Amino acid sequence: MGLKYTSLRNERQWKATTGLSQAKFIELVHAFGEAYEGVFGCSIQERQANSSQEAIFRSYEDLLFFVLFSLKSGLGYDALGAIFDCDGSTAKANQAFALPLLQAALSKLGFMPRRSFSSVEEFEAHFAEHDTLLVDGTEQQIQRSRDHSVQKAHFSGKKKSHR
Repeated sequence: MGLKYTSLRNERQWKATTGLSQAKFIELVHAFGEAYEGVFGCSIQERQANSSQEAIFRSYEDLLFFVLFSLKSGLGYDALGAIFDCDGSTAKANQAFALPLLQAALSKLGFMPRRSFSSVEEFEAHFAEHDTLLVDGTEQQIQRSRDHSVQKAHFSGKKKSHR
């Protein structure tokens, strides 16, 4: 028997394992269930009744708890599998399965950030009400070109990969 959301006893445990209070979790479960049914056209119980495989997560609450716990804890798949009584590969598959559903639920509730804009004007209109905008300018590694002119445009020569 793996870890279950029903074993959580207080708000401190809810927030430690999911990042949410119990009330917020229940609110998110409804949106998560709607996202699931929107994708599959049936409930989780109906889908499992038509499946030949034994389900690890039998309810929206179970699946949502698993994906929130996996994101909050940052554990590897083998450790998640041990905690939720499944293989590491099953834990990975269930997380990959549940993440888009979580994103859809959070989008429906208005909690997902805007990730793309079709024009500069749309970007400016979206952030018009904010005085400050923070941009993550973290450098990304790129493959070093053999062509010296291209290489010179991307590398200052002052950064060494071994430092």
